[in-house]
Amino acid sequence: MKKITMMAAALVVVMAAAQAMAVPAGKSVEWNTAMGKVTFKGDDHAGKGLKCNECHSKIFKMKKGAAHMKMADINAGKYCGECHNGKKAFKPAGNCAKCHKK
Repeated sequence: MKKITMMAAALVVVMAAAQAMAVPAGKSVEWNTAMGKVTFKGDDHAGKGLKCNECHSKIFKMKKGAAHMKMADINAGKYCGECHNGKKAFKPAGNCAKCHKK
């Protein structure tokens, strides 16, 4: 029983650490692109009822710089395009200004 408790505690610590590496509440991540700066705000997505683990680490790896996104990938349904496909969330094609700010 003690072994199971220790394993459960270790699992909780690992899960908490994984959540801590995502964009925390009130913070954002920015990318500079040729089309303008893109800012990801975790609060915007959380406000829509999404949980961090819906994207991390299923779609995005939990390591800074691990994703080298290109619009062709997103439009093909990878990275942000997994949800931003015109069904679950707005489709990026034709909506550049929603993400890219000059």
